[in-house]
Amino acid sequence: MYDTSTDPLFQPLTIRGLTLKNRIMSTAHACGTHHDNLPKARFQTYHEEKAKGGLALTMFGGSSNVAPDSPSVFEQLDVGTNDILRYLTEFSQRIHAQGCALMCQITHLGRRGEDTSGWWLPTIAPSRSRETLHRCFAREMDRHDIARVVRAFGEAARRCEEGGLDGIETMAAGHLIGQFLGPDTNKRDDEFGGSLENRARFALMVHAEIRKRVSGDFVVGMRLSIDDNNPDGLSAADALAFAQILEREGAVDFLNANFGRIDTSLALAEECMPGMSVKLAPWLQPVAAFKQQVGLPVFHAARITDVATARHAIREGILDMVAMTRAHIADPHIVAKITAGREDRIRPCIGASHCMHKKPHCAHNPVTGRELELPQTVERSETPGRRIVVVGGGPAGLEAARVAAERGHDVTLFEAAPRLGGQVLVAARASWRGDLLGAVDWRVAELTHLGVDIRTSNYAEPADVTALDPEVVIIATGGAPDLDWLPGAEHCTSGWDLMTGAARPEGEALIWDGTGRQAAASYAEVAAGAGAHVTLITCDDQIAAEIGYADRVVFRRNLAAQEIMTFFEERLTGVARDGNRLVATLVHDLTGAVRQVLADQVIAEHGTVPVDDLFRDLRGKSLNDGVTDLDALLAGRAQPRPEGSGFELYRIGDAVSSRTMTAAILDADRLCSVM
Repeated sequence: MYDTSTDPLFQPLTIRGLTLKNRIMSTAHACGTHHDNLPKARFQTYHEEKAKGGLALTMFGGSSNVAPDSPSVFEQLDVGTNDILRYLTEFSQRIHAQGCALMCQITHLGRRGEDTSGWWLPTIAPSRSRETLHRCFAREMDRHDIARVVRAFGEAARRCEEGGLDGIETMAAGHLIGQFLGPDTNKRDDEFGGSLENRARFALMVHAEIRKRVSGDFVVGMRLSIDDNNPDGLSAADALAFAQILEREGAVDFLNANFGRIDTSLALAEECMPGMSVKLAPWLQPVAAFKQQVGLPVFHAARITDVATARHAIREGILDMVAMTRAHIADPHIVAKITAGREDRIRPCIGASHCMHKKPHCAHNPVTGRELELPQTVERSETPGRRIVVVGGGPAGLEAARVAAERGHDVTLFEAAPRLGGQVLVAARASWRGDLLGAVDWRVAELTHLGVDIRTSNYAEPADVTALDPEVVIIATGGAPDLDWLPGAEHCTSGWDLMTGAARPEGEALIWDGTGRQAAASYAEVAAGAGAHVTLITCDDQIAAEIGYADRVVFRRNLAAQEIMTFFEERLTGVARDGNRLVATLVHDLTGAVRQVLADQVIAEHGTVPVDDLFRDLRGKSLNDGVTDLDALLAGRAQPRPEGSGFELYRIGDAVSSRTMTAAILDADRLCSVM
């Protein structure tokens, strides 16, 4: 066990009578597990897992709406009616039973709403304006609107306390309160506009109403942008002055510090909620400067993914509570692993932003958000010691081997390549996606800890598998680039070869994307970075249509910076040689127009075709003919065990079909967690 007595992360913090047992928290976010905009069972168990994992405070309900003209546009909760009360009561009892505090973020979106969502009401703002990201034209609030929204905040806070919560925070950054504060969104000439004191008036009214509606023990905070990073927005100096006004007026008990704006996709992806395209903990320095000038406790979240950085932030007095929100999506048991002396076994957040795309599942922990179906902690089997062979060392195979070994089985893993990782090794070679390797490195370390027999540089033949007398064989051999469908495929360069350096970019390179995933955009970045003149063409109506907005906007920014020409909604139908050059034939999906493009190099991305020769060779020898019982799989039951001697055979990941790393890992979790 780890001695926490001298660890700054484990020193308690008391705020208005609420004692938080350590300094680690998860901030509010719209996690997507709600039902009817209410925190029902799935929502509660998602947060409960983090509470079981030992953190001191879990905030929930990112951007929970207080009024009907603040609609749910990105899967928020509704704290604007009493319908939520019974669920808040259940929720608070569940979280408090784990010794964890519970708070909710409440807000009005203002111009950040959408007038075609919810009740289809006009959006409102301090002044008539339009947010780039959510696109609606907001009308200017009158005094009746102001009074109504102030009351709604107070009522929402009352509901939160009545439901047993320990506190709330209002969301100012980019939302209605912040829109009053920002000179770019507040053009009023009455007592709510002009000077900072006037622009702060609405926030003070909201918090005065909240204080009036809740008891003296209820904790009230604010999530505030300490610098909009926008020359026309809230400056660092004004944000600090506003924080000092809040402190002077006793309006809040803590400040949760944001940095940057949230009204564009790129700002969200690289300022407010930065992913792997941004360095770790990018805003600690400005937050530290801010904290030196205020006397209130300061919380902060922004790509603080590792315990060492979190510990540093608390030890140096930069923060009072360190928020490891996405890190807890990757591993909800961070605190428990530290206290057990297993800090090195924490599953890392790799910054893939998948949790913002397919909420709240982590790119390499798809169990998160599925706690009602799958266990975060793999329990030892009641019948351990089964002989299990896994073939393939990509994400699916590594996860299958890990989970089976955690279950107590005797696992052997074959991998044909000298290094484990599969397609992740290729994807991680993109200019800003190297952190993907964390998903591989963690699993390799876990397999070593669990004593799995790993056999790399070993192309498994049927005899190699059957020689081990297995009871279960899992085929995770992945896929190979799919080009058989394309006339002239023999003239194309492999994108994988480009990424690994086996092929060099040449002259004018044409890259065609038939998947909408990250691969083709990555190829374009790498080829342009090596000096090729790149044209990127996709069958979709936008670049990388299948991935989340956070990654997509970074790709778009980088492609634009590299002056890569892009075309949309065209299918590649053939490649032919024309002298020492290539000609690609393209058909426009909307018009049917055919064009031909000359290039020195053509790369066609069409996903993968399963490498399943071994599966087919073993199928007839298996007890179950290689069939996976989907009803049992989805119900969380073990696969039926056929009578007779021999082995069961299953396949997972891209050995089944071309999908994503997350899907491959989920295949392994579903199959092996009950094996």
